[in-house]
Amino acid sequence: MTAVPHRVGLIVPSSNTTMETEIPELLRRRSQLANESFTFHSSRVRMQHVTKEELTRMVCDSDRCALELSDARVDVIAYACLVAIMSQGLGFHKQSEEHLAEVAAENGGAAPVVSSAGALVRGIHALGVTRVAIVTPYMKPLTALVVEYLNDAGIEVVDAISLEISNNLEVAAHDPMLLPGIASRLDTSSAEAVVLSACVQMRSLPAIQVAEDALGLPVLSAAVATAYEVLDRLGVPPVVPGAGALLSGRRLATA
Repeated sequence: MTAVPHRVGLIVPSSNTTMETEIPELLRRRSQLANESFTFHSSRVRMQHVTKEELTRMVCDSDRCALELSDARVDVIAYACLVAIMSQGLGFHKQSEEHLAEVAAENGGAAPVVSSAGALVRGIHALGVTRVAIVTPYMKPLTALVVEYLNDAGIEVVDAISLEISNNLEVAAHDPMLLPGIASRLDTSSAEAVVLSACVQMRSLPAIQVAEDALGLPVLSAAVATAYEVLDRLGVPPVVPGAGALLSGRRLATA
């Protein structure tokens, strides 16, 4: 039987080397469970350093990316820079997702749009939790921005660790298997879940299940939450083995 095909569009920062590896790997694992196939189609937008100025320029150039991806008639578009969205103002993911979907639709390539920022917010809610501890690669002021953004969305960040890596290529070079040890330094005494990587550029997929088993709490990442929403928007059960509680298939709260 021919596998059901799905086209996934990705809006990717030009210096991102992780989004096009972790999301495809998650969906590859999903395809092993069912008769489905996924192809990935990227449009890149310039960004080298994780600064507010470059992030703002990236957001302004994203319309072009949505337009290009709609030319390919993709089935869903994932916007792959969490802090770019969060740096534009509280709740901005809603406005961004709606606007980019309109750009695609006006070009005759209507597709739902999910952002990693919105996906993380909704993924945490889907777990049915309201208190999290997080690890970010960002400088402390950007981490504070992420904390404020999550707090505004009804999610209390009880502790946060900033790795303070400003160069985006260096973020991707960070060894993901260091993250369980880093997460063990978080104060999780009042946390209900841990965000192991609040950034789709910081690799974490190999460490998600390891950290979840060690901490005894649900563990997710921006990439895991994005994959969850991509599958959901495609009408595919968001179940992926070895990727933590959000993609486990266990009954979750309504997001």
